[in-house]
Amino acid sequence: MKIDAAVSPADLLTAIRRMWEVSGTKIISIDRTMNRSKGAPVHTVAGRYQPRGWTDWTQGFEFGSAVLQFDATGDKTFLALALDRICAEMPVHVTHFGVHDHGFNQISTYGNLRRLVGEGRIAHDSWQMEYFNLALKCSGAVQAHRWTELGGGFGYIQSFNGPHSLFIDTMRTLRVLGVAYKLGHVVKGEGDQVIPLLGRLIAHARTTAKYGVFYGEGRDIYDVRGRTAHEAIFNVANGAFRCVGTQQGYSGFSTWTRGLSWAMCGFAELLEFVEALPAADVAPFGGKDEITAIMEKAAAATCDFFIDHTASDGIPYWDTGAPGMRDLDDPYGRPSQPENDVEPVDSSAAAIGAQGLLRYGAWRQASGREGGERYRQAGLTVLKTLLSDRYLSHDPDHQGLVLHSQYHRPNGWDYVPPGRKNPCGEATMWGDYHMRELALYVQRLAEKGPYLTFFAS
Repeated sequence: MKIDAAVSPADLLTAIRRMWEVSGTKIISIDRTMNRSKGAPVHTVAGRYQPRGWTDWTQGFEFGSAVLQFDATGDKTFLALALDRICAEMPVHVTHFGVHDHGFNQISTYGNLRRLVGEGRIAHDSWQMEYFNLALKCSGAVQAHRWTELGGGFGYIQSFNGPHSLFIDTMRTLRVLGVAYKLGHVVKGEGDQVIPLLGRLIAHARTTAKYGVFYGEGRDIYDVRGRTAHEAIFNVANGAFRCVGTQQGYSGFSTWTRGLSWAMCGFAELLEFVEALPAADVAPFGGKDEITAIMEKAAAATCDFFIDHTASDGIPYWDTGAPGMRDLDDPYGRPSQPENDVEPVDSSAAAIGAQGLLRYGAWRQASGREGGERYRQAGLTVLKTLLSDRYLSHDPDHQGLVLHSQYHRPNGWDYVPPGRKNPCGEATMWGDYHMRELALYVQRLAEKGPYLTFFAS
């Protein structure tokens, strides 16, 4: 990436406001046309959002987008829409025991609403607040219940593949455990055993940092500092680590860039969360210094890898080891080529990763560490590109907000336009949501508003 050292949040404010103008039209269009009996909207096909039944992990991103639209613009139309849809559609997700996606669904909806009440943006109603809190407590407990214990402070929330499987994605869903913990909740097991939510959050992050992130320390011959594996697989009989793998990347020994971005954003966000906790809270699980060091090592490595393995404008290709990467003309030394016929880019990885860069940079600066400015400017560089006409969709007939996003390349689920060999020109619900979240984060920096965190009271 060629980092723009001069761009500032204020420089991007006009483009961000223009983004919200087109964003609102798309939210309304999706809401009016979706057949909810077929599931949540996942990705666009020829410009129209389509469901793809799997786990409905994108439902919270759809309704959460309306919450963010209200947050950024003050338009109460979107708040009313969000409240109506969340009350009708989200309770089943709160108690969904079959997925690891609770932080995606519930923090994007109930969590954002709760935050806005705390900020005074939504009138405080005690029973409504209890409803938000109860949803988040239950969701955190359900997420934490999907547990494989490894011992010695290690363990993980199981992916939907089963008890042997740890997904890198789950780093960004841990925040629902953090909110439930902040609300004073615990999980109770057999014989009324109290299971601390913070303990499971930290254990999962520790396990992901050890087995899902590489540090260039000779773990295997493909050990390059900062790369990530989508999946870590364990022997559930004895807890032994067996191998890395992938579901949506090219291989376990290449880096699926959306998985990389989940790690970047997840570790950076949890650094902020742990920093805000009293030291006594973290002491039973290794102590603040130890946990911070683990998360900081992972955040630094993944953010550096992203910067080094991304096109000059900050947009990554879908997998750094995809076979066609060798046939692209200097993919990291020139601007991204979203409509090439060799390997597609993934703008959703850019939107997620940019927030990781910004948060990690902000954490370094706030904690007195050097180098934070580099990550901050890298994040702003990515956002600047995403706000450009090459990536932001201004077509009122296209329901997607950020173009050139990818869903599942190995399965061939992404739409390939006529005359093309690769998917391009389409959007995903998580890409659009994270673009809105990223834009809101930077908008608040530019306007000197409250710093955006998932754990705000």
